[in-house]
Amino acid sequence: MSPLTILLLVEAAAIGLILLGASPKKVSLVAAGTNFLLSLWIYAQFPAGVGGYHFVENHSWIALGGLPEIRYHVGVDGISLPLVLLTTLVTLAAIWVAPAKIKRASEFYSYLLLLSLGALGAFVSLDLFFFYAFHEFALIPTFLLIGIWGAENRQFVSLQLTLYLGLGSLVLLAGIIALLGVVPAEERTFDIPRLTDYLRENPLATSQQMLPFLLLAIGFGTLVSLFPFHSWAPFGYASAPASAAMLHAGVLKKFGLYGLLRVAMPLLPGGAEAWKPWILALLLGNILFIGLTTIAQKELPAMLGFSSVMHMGYLFLGLACWNALGVSGVVLLMVAHGLSAALLFAVAGEVRERAGEIRFAELGGLARRMPFVAVAFLVGSFASVGVPGLANFPGELLIFFGSWKSQPLLTAVVVWGIVISAVYQLRAVRAVFYGDLPQHLAETGDVEGVARIPYVLLMAALLILGIWPGTLLGVVGSGVKGFLSLN
Repeated sequence: MSPLTILLLVEAAAIGLILLGASPKKVSLVAAGTNFLLSLWIYAQFPAGVGGYHFVENHSWIALGGLPEIRYHVGVDGISLPLVLLTTLVTLAAIWVAPAKIKRASEFYSYLLLLSLGALGAFVSLDLFFFYAFHEFALIPTFLLIGIWGAENRQFVSLQLTLYLGLGSLVLLAGIIALLGVVPAEERTFDIPRLTDYLRENPLATSQQMLPFLLLAIGFGTLVSLFPFHSWAPFGYASAPASAAMLHAGVLKKFGLYGLLRVAMPLLPGGAEAWKPWILALLLGNILFIGLTTIAQKELPAMLGFSSVMHMGYLFLGLACWNALGVSGVVLLMVAHGLSAALLFAVAGEVRERAGEIRFAELGGLARRMPFVAVAFLVGSFASVGVPGLANFPGELLIFFGSWKSQPLLTAVVVWGIVISAVYQLRAVRAVFYGDLPQHLAETGDVEGVARIPYVLLMAALLILGIWPGTLLGVVGSGVKGFLSLN
């Protein structure tokens, strides 16, 4: 049995124990901690200099006449392994910061574990059926977490999220069907490595690639909040419980980018090249339009939601480059953004819970009452802005270097996004933690004791990857150069 299967079984077993009456938070913490340690072991055993997939498990699941065989096929390479590490760390942090006393606690923690289970399954699946199904599996608890435990407008926001992401998933499914439809019948397979090898040796005509790539780009783009398919995300994250926002913004949203990187662009390079001008135009909408919209926000969670959408533009820029520098930067920035977004949403949850307020106009001076939380928010903000020494900086730098080779003018425009992000992020720091302390916040308490551990873990990861990005880039390089055969 592959250790990747064990990762999935640990969370499934934890859900079973919770349903049988075990303590929801304790069981969830043990499961998340076990998976984090196991993912570190997988990383330590991973042969960084060797391309291809490792820790592979491959079994027949369903074979129906007239359809490609569906197989339980899992494995990781240098692109998916960093996302597995990200998922287990953010899951541990999200469960740790979740309140132990919450209504319907068994359901709440089960849904968090289901969300994490779906994300892990999607990242390790090498079969298109399970790749798609695991992600859909993770969307269900996302809707429920917001609809039941969300903040203001939670029912409307949950419905909007359901409609947008449901539609995006349907378009994605149509894209997968269209992709298999242009492959000769005798070569059709859900197996991603086999399909990749066949299409690399027998590339499709560009005209055959146009429609499948368009459908995949719209489907994955909606799931990752590419402009103008983004409006579900900011207010969804603003309304979601902090733990749910951490897992979705920090982890699950990376599925769309991972899908483009794993499926759409390597299998349909002609379609990707033909539609690239449109992708470049849309990513400008993420960086400039959404960035300016973020400045106008008056509440902390909404600002963080728009900020998360804005930073997706950098990742699409790296994908559009399609060279080793740019794609390596994309993988590193996906991990860095996941860590910083999780940290910032965790802090926003603490501010909402302890101060009872999220409006900038009603906040201020909280660094006096919540010094540890203020430090955590500063680290997350500096990482989000791209300050050297934190994980986002090397990822963004690689993307800019990679894009400069093919799109120097666009890169010069996109760099201004850093200025925009600095404006709204530092404005938030000042509005929430500095200035005069309002009277109604005078008794606000700080995070104490072991409750600080998840914040320390996220901050430590941001620092390690910022100071020693080679700890992850050595693994990423084997995936980029070996599997994708990039120059």
